[in-house]
Amino acid sequence: MTYVVTDNCIKCKYTDCVEVCPVDCFYEGENMLVINPDECIDCGVCEPECPAEAILPDTEPGLEKWIELNAEYAAKWPNITEKKDALPEAPEFDGVKNKLETHFSPNGPDGA
Repeated sequence: MTYVVTDNCIKCKYTDCVEVCPVDCFYEGENMLVINPDECIDCGVCEPECPAEAILPDTEPGLEKWIELNAEYAAKWPNITEKKDALPEAPEFDGVKNKLETHFSPNGPDGA
């Protein structure tokens, strides 16, 4: 089992989870984070740290696309190990539905 970052991280990108991860398995995109499933040790300390409740265990039903997305972008984006400020629009986008289809960016943290 591993943990995955899901829809509610998009356009929020809180990084509280990064700070507590003992194995540094978070990767940063332009407007969200992902977890590398090959590096995650299933400790679960990140899940309660996410203000947007966007981190879930991969055993939850219906997360197949998120498992794939986390693995794909963890291989493309740079590793993040220190907490940063959330995106300025985070409070406005926290809880918005279907952000993957409307707001996801495949770009890295620098927008490229």
